[in-house]
Order: sequence, then structure tokens, then C-alpha cells
Amino acid sequence: MSSLADVNTAMRERVTHLERRYGRKRVYLVSGIVVILVVLSAIRVITSRQKAAPPPAPRSVTVSKVITKDVPLYLDEIGTCTAAETVQVQAQISGQILSRDFEDGADVKKGDVLFRIDPRPFDAALASAQADAALAHATFERQKELRTKAVVAGQDYDVAMANAMKADAAVKSAQVNLDYCTIRSPIDGRTNIRNVDVGNLVAPSSPPLVTVQRLDPIYTDFTVAEPDIPLVRQHLNGAPLQVLTEVENDNHPPRIGELTFIDNAVQPGAGTVRARATTENHDHALWAAQFVHVRLILETLKNAMLVPSSAVQIGQNGPYVFVVKSDSTLDLRQVKPGQRQEGEMTVITQGVTPGESVVTRGQLQLAPGMKVAAQEDKISPAGGAREAATAQ
Repeated sequence: MSSLADVNTAMRERVTHLERRYGRKRVYLVSGIVVILVVLSAIRVITSRQKAAPPPAPRSVTVSKVITKDVPLYLDEIGTCTAAETVQVQAQISGQILSRDFEDGADVKKGDVLFRIDPRPFDAALASAQADAALAHATFERQKELRTKAVVAGQDYDVAMANAMKADAAVKSAQVNLDYCTIRSPIDGRTNIRNVDVGNLVAPSSPPLVTVQRLDPIYTDFTVAEPDIPLVRQHLNGAPLQVLTEVENDNHPPRIGELTFIDNAVQPGAGTVRARATTENHDHALWAAQFVHVRLILETLKNAMLVPSSAVQIGQNGPYVFVVKSDSTLDLRQVKPGQRQEGEMTVITQGVTPGESVVTRGQLQLAPGMKVAAQEDKISPAGGAREAATAQ
């Protein structure tokens, strides 16, 4: 308290000194001027703060037009390729392999020689059977002549005829066994690696000598999920459905095939239905047991509306897009998206009209009614390999 009183006393003494030196009127005049200047400065600062900020510049966004195009309605699945035919070539007789007439992995035609088994035992068996047949026929001819003269009993004639027939059957059997010495490909296809070499003894009970698979055409096996079965069933009564088969990280375009089989029951525990497509494979680009991407084309949507997939945003009320109106202001539209298509495009079934501009980039902090500076997206949407294959 004493210090505050001292300050007040000093101030009064200072004022009294100034009044004596310059006069009371002059001191009050100067003080008033200072007070006025301070007040004016405060008013100026407050006024400058209360001035309205200039409107922000329009936000720059990238836009793209809503286009119309024919696109497929499809189901994407994972499948495997299966050879159209698979034959395990086995020996029909016992013997020693004399030669191998193919290379592992070679393409062979039906009837091409694969192996040869030592034929000598079977040649001898055939010669013996032919000799027995000749004797049996000679005996039968004598019995036939004697019967015409009523010299021989009918039973002897019947026995001679039966022996001749048995001898003929033995010759045929020996000839079949001799033919089995030459093992031929039963189908057109490609061989795998052989299981036996020249010099090995083989028999009908031995493991397969080699496997031949027909790879052209080739099957694509896949499954359809149970919830998609009603949609697939709606399209089964028309033309055969197209199926695209594509190998991941492959330079070959997707192969177009046809749906040729769909099972009549759901697999227990899996909730799926087996399906199969048949696809041409002239260049053998698809291999048996290879995993592939499968697209089942159900129908073609005519003049479907498409926007870049980046234009579709998800909000509290569902999917939406920002539409740039003619006055460069924004309109928020709730939309109903369809399937995503190749070329990063999405089908829109409801909410926009063809030719409208939708924002594709720069949606952050946008709001309806906001003015924007729109720039056309320079990246034009283009269909992918699957879409091109479908259009062929």
C-alpha cells in the first residue's frame, strides 16, 4: 500500500511541476490531444478488423463427363483348367519294351506309335494258333464230306465244326495279342513324362506307361456361389453364355469360351454349384490344372451410364457424386452404382444423366453450392482386355 501511495504522490508532484512550468491549460490541451489520438487509433484498429474477408478463390477440381456404353453384366470367379480328355496308356500284355517312339511332352496324333513290346512270343503263338486252325478246318471238311455220304454220326460232325470255330477264335486272340505289342496313342494330345524306359518288363498290372492329354479345346472349371444362382438361372434359357478365361501375369488376351455345363445340385458344405466352360486352345497357352480368372458374361447392358470409379464417394446417406452445374457450382447427387467395369469405370443406374460433368479428383472439403474451377480429366477411360475380348 505504501508503494502505491508513493506512486500517486509522485504523479501529483509531476503534474503540479508541469502546470507551473507550462501552464495548466497547455498541459490539459496536450493531454486531450494524446487521448484523442489514442481513441482514433483504437477505432481504426477495430474497424479494420471488422471488415469482411474477401471471398475465397474457386477450388480447382477435375471433372469427367457421364458417358453411355454397352457393357457386360458378369460374375468373376477363380477356376482351373482341365484337359478335355486324359488317357493313361497301359500295357495290355506282358513283355519287354523294345523301343520308345516319342519324346516326353510331344504332341501326338491318334494312332501314333508310342512303345513297342517284343513281339516274338506272340508271333510264335499266332503261328501255332494258325496251324491248329488249319488242322481243325481240314478235319471239319472231311467230316462234312462223310456226312453227305451218311457215313459219320452227326455228333462227330458237330464236334469237328466246333473245333474249327475254336481254332479260328484262337487265331484272332493271338492276333490281338500281337497287335498289343505296338502301343499307339488313343487320342490327339500331348504326352507327359514317360514312366518306363526301353528294356523294362511291363504287364497289364504295371503302372501307366505314359499319360496323354487333349488340351484343345480345354475345359475351364469354376463354381458359382449359391446367392448368384437365381441370377445365372435367368440367363440359361437363351444363347450359350460366354465365359472369359484369363491367366494372371500373362501376355495373352482372355480366351472366349462357352458355358457347356452347370451342375444340378449345390455342393454340400461349400454353398457353390460347379460349372464348366469349353474354350479353344490352339496354341496351348492354357495348361491343365492351371489357376485362371474366370468371367461369366450373363448379358450386355445397352447404353449403360458410366462414370470414373473415383467420382463415386460414400457418405452417411450412401453413395454420391458431385455434379458441376452450368454456373460452376456443385450439386450433390445420391446415386445407385452398378458393377465396376474395365478401365476404372462404374455403371450408374440412377442419379445422373448422360453428358453431365462429375468431379473425379479434389472432392476433399467440397460442399453443395460451392463454386469450383473445373478442369477436364485428360485420362480418357478405356476398356481393358476383357472388355475388348467380349466385344469381339
